[in-house]
Amino acid sequence: MTDLVTLAELGGGLAVIGGAAYARHAHPAAYWSTVGLPLSVARLLASYSSTMDACGLTVEPSRWRALAVRATTRREVRPVPPRRGMIRPTSTGLRVRLRLAPGQEPANVAASAERLRHAWGVHAVYVRDVKPGVVELRLVGYDVLRKVRMPRRVDRGLLRVPVARREDATAFVRDYRAVPHELVLGATLSGKSMYLRHLIAGLAAQPVALVGIDCKRGVELAPFASRLSALATEPDEAAELLPVLVKEMEDRYDLIKARQGIAPGTPDEEITSDVWGLPESERPAPIVLFVDEVAELFLTATRKDEERRDEMVTHLIRLAQLGRAAGIYLEVCGQRFGAELGKGATMLRAQLTGRVCHRVNDEASAKMALGDIAPEAVDAACSIAPELPGLAVVGDTSGGWSRIRTPYLSLADAAATCRESAHLAPDVPALAPFRPYVPPAPLEASGTATVPRPVTE
Repeated sequence: MTDLVTLAELGGGLAVIGGAAYARHAHPAAYWSTVGLPLSVARLLASYSSTMDACGLTVEPSRWRALAVRATTRREVRPVPPRRGMIRPTSTGLRVRLRLAPGQEPANVAASAERLRHAWGVHAVYVRDVKPGVVELRLVGYDVLRKVRMPRRVDRGLLRVPVARREDATAFVRDYRAVPHELVLGATLSGKSMYLRHLIAGLAAQPVALVGIDCKRGVELAPFASRLSALATEPDEAAELLPVLVKEMEDRYDLIKARQGIAPGTPDEEITSDVWGLPESERPAPIVLFVDEVAELFLTATRKDEERRDEMVTHLIRLAQLGRAAGIYLEVCGQRFGAELGKGATMLRAQLTGRVCHRVNDEASAKMALGDIAPEAVDAACSIAPELPGLAVVGDTSGGWSRIRTPYLSLADAAATCRESAHLAPDVPALAPFRPYVPPAPLEASGTATVPRPVTE
């Protein structure tokens, strides 16, 4: 009987261990909440002082503290770790603040992040500078980029779109007011189109004019035609649309001049204000221009094509240089983007502050996107595996970078969002001739449905 009880207990224990291992692999969030979180908190509380000492993050105590310890306990005076604040559990990990000792800096803690990760049994540790003398440790319990779920609470607003999740479990928010223009690179099936869908679906619910240039016959942007204010599906159409956008930009500068009393002859480059300084009743709607497969605008076959290419590139550069103050923003996408595309390519790239690099086919492509702003991010971009679509390295001209991954969003759902938000498209008279044709919804009669006309004419 005793043997049977022992075997039953052993079988129950193995079942529990097996269930925990399965949950850790298949449902990491549930495993963290039930098992990982209590274990990590216990490790942190039990080994905090010894771990800080092993990482070299302790300092000698003050003279008065040393005298008090000797007088009251007669124990050996040990080095003092940073003062720890309250542990705050989250759905993906832990957060705890540390008050640094005199002489310490956040870089000292950041250099020991890998040691802390192993000591406390978490997936990753990130260090954030809160204020002078205080840092926050963000402990991530599991790989949040393996199965992406956006955080419940995200700071949204006009021209602010939560697109992806960072590796530190925070949301990556595309803020056009802070980073007006962006370059998005990625090979086929790397997740570049998914990133674009999230941007368009997020902006569709805002009073923003969306303009698209998709020289792949519109296969990427045509499903969102109901929400687009303008769409060009061929280089010839793009050559007609870009001058209209430049003229719209110049008209907005004239509006700013008239409102603020700036002399009409003042060059656009010397105007320091922007449309956001205008009263809301007079402020024109922001415009976001999406350029898919930008290389198609650079490719030429004849002398006439070269002249058209030079004109289009010149207009794009002007929009990138001066468009922000006029409320015009660029989202340029492609598989490669470098000097080999032709004259003006590197000049245009220099104006694109934000950089997003998905999986690319060669190291040179990663260097095109990140090499001039964050060289250490090039290796991270080159190591993205093909089985992780949507994973990317994002950076900006400040030199900071991080890994992000966009959650799955079907084309049908994104298109439905655009159809539901079609009435929010602002009226921009200059773009009216380029507004794409949207067929009516198919009507079912006698079990058959009418065939819709093409999306664009």
